[in-house]
Amino acid sequence: MSALPKPSMQTSSRDDAVQLNRAFKGLGCDTAVVVNVLGNRNASQRDSIQQEYETLFSDDLKKQLALELHGHLKKAVLLWMKSPVERDVTTLRQALTGPIIDIKTATEIICTRISSQIRQIKQVYTPTFGTLLEYDIGYHTSGDHRKRALSFTVNEIMRLVLKVDYFLHVVRKYPDTTRYDGPEIERVLVEEDAIAISKIEVKKSGMDESTFIQIFTERSSAHLAALASAYHTMFRKELRKTIKRETSGNFKYALLTILEYAVDPTKHYATMLRKAMKGLGTDDSTLIRILATRAEIDLQKIKEDYLKRYKRPLVEVVHSDTSGYYRAFLLSLLGSKF
Repeated sequence: MSALPKPSMQTSSRDDAVQLNRAFKGLGCDTAVVVNVLGNRNASQRDSIQQEYETLFSDDLKKQLALELHGHLKKAVLLWMKSPVERDVTTLRQALTGPIIDIKTATEIICTRISSQIRQIKQVYTPTFGTLLEYDIGYHTSGDHRKRALSFTVNEIMRLVLKVDYFLHVVRKYPDTTRYDGPEIERVLVEEDAIAISKIEVKKSGMDESTFIQIFTERSSAHLAALASAYHTMFRKELRKTIKRETSGNFKYALLTILEYAVDPTKHYATMLRKAMKGLGTDDSTLIRILATRAEIDLQKIKEDYLKRYKRPLVEVVHSDTSGYYRAFLLSLLGSKF
């Protein structure tokens, strides 16, 4: 359910392109025009605007936006202008190779994408950045050019990056295998997995993580959701609490991300938004990423879940945590002018 309001009348991509070009003319940028136009257009319309802009003015709209906008608004608009896979590869590259390595953001993206999306990310990542995604995951987050303190963090995510289309765990063994991501489940396999997890124990030499790795990288979201339910029924324990008890660090974070997204994607994102805006300061990167990536998918459901869970409208919270044209743009993605 998209949160974007439907335009009251059929918009012209040509007119939008002309409006944007005029907004860039003269001293400064008419930011209000940029926000009003781009914040209220769907993906197809935005693509058409970019094509019209290049045809009319022989210029790249995204490059012009990068020159004219600044701060959080610039980051939000540029992410919004990309296709879903472009958003993912751009965010992953920044998370893995930026000044500050952001393992959690990389984990969140990798662990909430299905097999076909992961394959598409890999296909786009290499020609865009001239390197393999797996290489950046391993090299840019460890090695001599990084503090040794990061190496343990990387080892943890590398175990989870088995999910990058099962790169290390399945594809190398079965190149033609693709993880099933449909709604059907095998009840017997669900129960077998529940039993396997129940037998996991932390040994003196450390926990054998292979069971978690196999199950969480090879099973579909529907299977994992059923597993959480079966585990509770069979052993009167919550799978989430077992993961928290038996694992640690970013490996734990990755497993919990996969499980929480599988069980309830809407709750997963509502919770992330809550954390991004709770307390002093705002995690603008997370806020921007979720609103831009979910606005045309399920942001309306996320808004409803947020209100039910936290007794306050998401629009109101975003309004109080942001300001200026940045606020106006995010509110547009939320389908509100406030």
